[in-house]
Amino acid sequence: MKKKILILGVTGQDGSLMAEFLCKKKIMVYGLIRKSSNRNYNNLKNVINLKNFKLVNGDVLDVFSIERIIKTIKPNEIYNFADQDHVRWSYQIPSYSFDITASSVLKILEIIKNNNKKIKYFQPLSSNMYGNIKKAKLDENEKFAPLSIYALSKASASYICEFYKNVFNLKIYGAIFFNHESERRTSEYVTRKITKAVARIFHKKQKKLYLGDITNKIDWGYARDYVEAAYNIMQLKDPNTFVIGTGKAYSIEYFVKKAFNYVGLNYKKYVLIDKKLIRKAKNKTLVANTSKAKKYFNFKAKTDLNQLIKIMLDNDLILEK
Repeated sequence: MKKKILILGVTGQDGSLMAEFLCKKKIMVYGLIRKSSNRNYNNLKNVINLKNFKLVNGDVLDVFSIERIIKTIKPNEIYNFADQDHVRWSYQIPSYSFDITASSVLKILEIIKNNNKKIKYFQPLSSNMYGNIKKAKLDENEKFAPLSIYALSKASASYICEFYKNVFNLKIYGAIFFNHESERRTSEYVTRKITKAVARIFHKKQKKLYLGDITNKIDWGYARDYVEAAYNIMQLKDPNTFVIGTGKAYSIEYFVKKAFNYVGLNYKKYVLIDKKLIRKAKNKTLVANTSKAKKYFNFKAKTDLNQLIKIMLDNDLILEK
């Protein structure tokens, strides 16, 4: 266990899944946790008692705590999964969303620059940065057209990373993740809202599911596949950024139909449209072109949408029983 890795945002979906992936490789993993993240300890239940996993206290908005942690741990790699990644919330708390998603990246990279430029750093980005682009498939060379504070923050983080990589020669790697879901999503996200509701309706705990525009098409993948891609990106010799997605888009209605079909129910009997849930500025249909990732490290999404729906529903059927 010579390699030491620091994960920022370890209690979230991607951070906790990355911790599990790395711990299985017998790597020494440190996970940053802030005081308000205590409620998410459940995501760490598979690693919390392992000898090669340790929690460290800090906050990406507190530059002093991050610098202290980096100086103490001396990590070989840092994965930054700490951000405010909910689009609706980013409108309601714009300054906080920008600070934690973009400004904190600049501060972290300054610490790396001033302390140890050999540290490899991974920055996840978002397909939301392409929000207003109408194109069949999107690759790494497409321009940004954000339609939310969250997307604007991620676009800013991307420029910050390019600046520090090009000007100060830092080892900064990145991935432009398209939508990636799992059983660890909260019900604020439409996929988990659907699977939890279907489980509750199946168990007769809920009668209806209220949704917004179900015609929206989304490139959905499984988060476990995407954190593995992040690790593979970080093993490349030269820093680079890659689009990660499935290359296929399905409507929310398709997701809903398949989820209800899985438990033998007709979605049309349970789904109601609530106009208040429809976003004022919605993204175009965003589909990933992963040809670069396939070329560099043979990336391929292992889990299709039907398998993802099954994984999430199997989990929620047990939780809601």
